[in-house]
Amino acid sequence: MVLTAEFLSINANDLSEFTRKAELTVEVEEKDVTNYKSLGWKEVVGGLKSGELGCEFLQDFAATKLDAIMWPLLGTVVPFVVRADQAAVGPSNPSYSGSILINGWNPITGSVGDEATVSLGFPTSGAVARATS
Repeated sequence: MVLTAEFLSINANDLSEFTRKAELTVEVEEKDVTNYKSLGWKEVVGGLKSGELGCEFLQDFAATKLDAIMWPLLGTVVPFVVRADQAAVGPSNPSYSGSILINGWNPITGSVGDEATVSLGFPTSGAVARATS
């Protein structure tokens, strides 16, 4: 599969036109429960789950564009939706959703001649859901 039309929404704003990369990672803490009955083998169980939505945006400072959307969200927990394609949600195009903390915003980055981009990772807050319908 080649990603050519990824969908990203943050706080009900479709940001696909600004998005160069969106990456959702989820993980589970590893908790060591090794004891003497483990017979020298390490035993682990899953602990707390966490996630991060990593994004790379092409910056736009126009009145209703990316910076104007994201700046007021700084410090708030907002909903997100991400999927591999902009087509309808289905078994071959699952949707992942939840909430993220907008814990930072880098409005201006780059060197002479670079595209104006914003790259950040937003931690998830609460459960991340997967839907196929």
